[in-house]
Amino acid sequence: MRAVRATAIVVAGVLALVLLGHASGNQTPRDAVAAAETQLGLTLESDRVPVGELSLHVVQAGPATGTPVVLLHGFPEFWYAWAVPMARLAEAGFRVIVPDLRGYNASDKPRAVEAYQLPRFADDVAGLIGALGHASAHVAGHDVGGSVAWKLAQRHPERVRRLALIDAAYPRAWREIETEQETISWYRTLAQVRGVAEWAARAGNWWLPGYVLRSTALPGAFPDEKLDLYRSAWDRDGAFETMAHWYRASARFGFGEPVPDRYAGRVLLLVAPDDPFNPSDVARKSIRYLDDAELVELERGTHWVIQEDPDAVADALIAFFRE
Repeated sequence: MRAVRATAIVVAGVLALVLLGHASGNQTPRDAVAAAETQLGLTLESDRVPVGELSLHVVQAGPATGTPVVLLHGFPEFWYAWAVPMARLAEAGFRVIVPDLRGYNASDKPRAVEAYQLPRFADDVAGLIGALGHASAHVAGHDVGGSVAWKLAQRHPERVRRLALIDAAYPRAWREIETEQETISWYRTLAQVRGVAEWAARAGNWWLPGYVLRSTALPGAFPDEKLDLYRSAWDRDGAFETMAHWYRASARFGFGEPVPDRYAGRVLLLVAPDDPFNPSDVARKSIRYLDDAELVELERGTHWVIQEDPDAVADALIAFFRE
């Protein structure tokens, strides 16, 4: 009888811990669009756009007649990660289009892991460009957004004018070039454990993802007001689970169709000097697979260089897309 009671107490304690950890991640919804407008002094357009099997939340800025530029965010970010470069590009006369990728923030969130195969992300972006009335666009991608950009160029080359990648190696380079850098990869393994990863992320008011962002970025890159917007996006409609599906689908299905040996389109590779997640030496060596590429070494920054030095990123993109 005592053993039964002890077991019941342990089970109750574990359940209470699980429930408290989950509840600690509950957030008051925050309006990142309004926050960005106040921060940037820029009017933004926020819409949901059907792109096929789902709808994406999209933020746009800049003249309607400007050359379209699509900016694709990484994990665990959302459209707001591009806020400053977006404003700079809009001021330079481009029509800037920044979606939340499927599963993120205010975009639709299919619950099946199979829905997060890379070709589906690429098809979403191709559909978005067309749905907004453009035949093609310049495309920039970071991290996960970089993988989506590469796959978009492979599956829908007619939609891509020029391609810019921030800390995102050509896919064949990942497989064929051995990095000499130490990188952080435990989070990819943790993401495979469905339920546990989500609980670990929510516990302590999203302590773990907040700690990872701040501990791997330059000081000041993620102030409290910005991190609050991220927490709200992670909590929205169970977004962190569907965000993590990217890693689960990648482990099961890989890159989709075989990657071509070479890419012939015009490419800009932006490389930060200290990326603990995506090895910069592999990104640099990607140029050997590209027929028409330019490599730009940024003077400072980590994986989160878009937050740390957004003006340097914006300057490089404006110059490249204006050529």
